[in-house]
Amino acid sequence: MVRHMAVEEKRLVKIESVLAHMEQLTESLNETVIEQDKTIRRLSQQVEQLTENLADTDMKTIKENVTKPPHYQ
Repeated sequence: MVRHMAVEEKRLVKIESVLAHMEQLTESLNETVIEQDKTIRRLSQQVEQLTENLADTDMKTIKENVTKPPHYQ
């Protein structure tokens, strides 16, 4: 009976240890996901700004290269 309790206690300690490790791992992964979300949001804003800037630059280039027909000048 005593031996059975010792085996059960070891088993319980092992389960608690694994659970503590999993909780720590879950928290670490959550922090990683939060940081990645911040990075993705920042990069998305940068892509949006760059896209707008490129569109503006393209439009300016197009307007500068358009020549009016002689009867409009």
